[in-house]
Amino acid sequence: MKRICFYRKGVCLAPHGKAALSWWARLRGLLFRPPLANDGSEALLISPCASIHTFGMSYPLDVVFLDRAGSVLGVRERIRPWRACMQKGARSVIEFHAGAVQRLSIRPGDVIEWR
Repeated sequence: MKRICFYRKGVCLAPHGKAALSWWARLRGLLFRPPLANDGSEALLISPCASIHTFGMSYPLDVVFLDRAGSVLGVRERIRPWRACMQKGARSVIEFHAGAVQRLSIRPGDVIEWR
């Protein structure tokens, strides 16, 4: 997976991000991987993607759905294992450790960039 950093208004939110851009990387996602850092410094971008699941996961996630421009369309917090969710119009998803979205104050309408 490609290493990236997520930014909001020029400020780095998650310096240790990764991007799942290939079919296989998107399919695998965070399955069989240790939990992301609970301080929000790690995150996984899945693109293209409009829905996620936590089937087979052993820990909850926070999920941020983005449109093509990187605007936050929706936020789902503390999605427990064996659940699924989607967001109409989403083009990409960022997965964080549960609780990170609240700590980072990510809200619909925010614009998140990555590089």
